[in-house]
Amino acid sequence: MVAAGAALADEVGLDRLTMALLAERVGVRTPSLYKHVGGQDDLNRRIAVLALSEAADAVGVAVQGRAGRDALGAAARAFRAFVVEHPGRYAATIGVEPSGPDDPLATEGERLPTAFTAVLRGYAIAESDVDHALRMLRSLCHGFATLQSADGFQWSADVDESFEWLIGFADRGLRAG
Repeated sequence: MVAAGAALADEVGLDRLTMALLAERVGVRTPSLYKHVGGQDDLNRRIAVLALSEAADAVGVAVQGRAGRDALGAAARAFRAFVVEHPGRYAATIGVEPSGPDDPLATEGERLPTAFTAVLRGYAIAESDVDHALRMLRSLCHGFATLQSADGFQWSADVDESFEWLIGFADRGLRAG
């Protein structure tokens, strides 16, 4: 049920995903969904957990065996691809708070920063600056990918070329550390 909801969110947007629309998509009556999820908020949280897991897997696989700019580029491209391909499920991850340390949101939510922290090991980043560097990378990648998925780049420059420029810019900044 969650996978169907996530796919539908990607198709129509998280803000337009409803229990009724999901029920129609999977061919059941809306009350039947409540056997699987506790309601719209529960569905959205479960989609967020799925998205965090999928994004962390994509970035983790992309960075294996890589270091420095190569790892940075692989991680950034994998993250961007996930957001562009799955805008609805990615939207579910924004602003959602874990209810406690055992909440799957907390455990899955740590995996993506861990993958990006592995990227930072290829740079001389002081331990006290790791959180700042992670926020910078998240801001760059999130901003670019969400703008791209919303068709926010309307001018003539090639989007892929701009993203590679962004990776180079981040790499130079991290090396200057």
